[in-house]
Amino acid sequence: MYLTEIFRETEFAEIASLVERHPLATLVTLQAGEIVADHIPFLLDAGGKTLRAHVARANPLWRAFDPSVDALAIFSGVEHYVTPSWYATKRETGKVVPTWNYEVVHVYGRLRAIDEADWTRALLRDLTARHEARRSKPWAVEDAPADFIDAQSKAIVGIEIAVSRIEAKRKLSQNRNSADRAGVIAGLLAEGDAGAEDMAKAMSANQPTPSLQK
Repeated sequence: MYLTEIFRETEFAEIASLVERHPLATLVTLQAGEIVADHIPFLLDAGGKTLRAHVARANPLWRAFDPSVDALAIFSGVEHYVTPSWYATKRETGKVVPTWNYEVVHVYGRLRAIDEADWTRALLRDLTARHEARRSKPWAVEDAPADFIDAQSKAIVGIEIAVSRIEAKRKLSQNRNSADRAGVIAGLLAEGDAGAEDMAKAMSANQPTPSLQK
């Protein structure tokens, strides 16, 4: 993707947090010479070495992907339209245009399919534990009848990406001056919707360094 230094995110903790908060990735693979996109929730292991997930056994992905080229998993974070009306610069010079703020992580690596019952069971437990953790009464795989889980497990196949490269972009108005950024945050909060509020929070937590603004 097109990525300038001012918008590049290099802190792994920030990248891992974004993936954890927005785990549904667009997985792009090459299948029989064609680019194919699937939408799959992934689990990024500690250290960022692997991405794990599962697909339906009926999904041709696990048999048809080209193992000789990297797969690409795209994780999208918060995003929102930014109107020029929020910029202090609009009132000063009028030399402003609309834009879109967003967060995205691209994870590249070789994909492999894993058709092993123990591996799949472990993945199911890990995924469930991750996404049920915030609930007052977390559901666990063992809560369902064993024969039912066995049947469900046979209907899926594990996939794993050995991570070779991660690119992360957080376009959060770092290229604007402090007055413009403050105007955008205020404008977003005035919108009154959850998406705008999430973007305002992301911008408030991500202040650009002076060297990148020059």
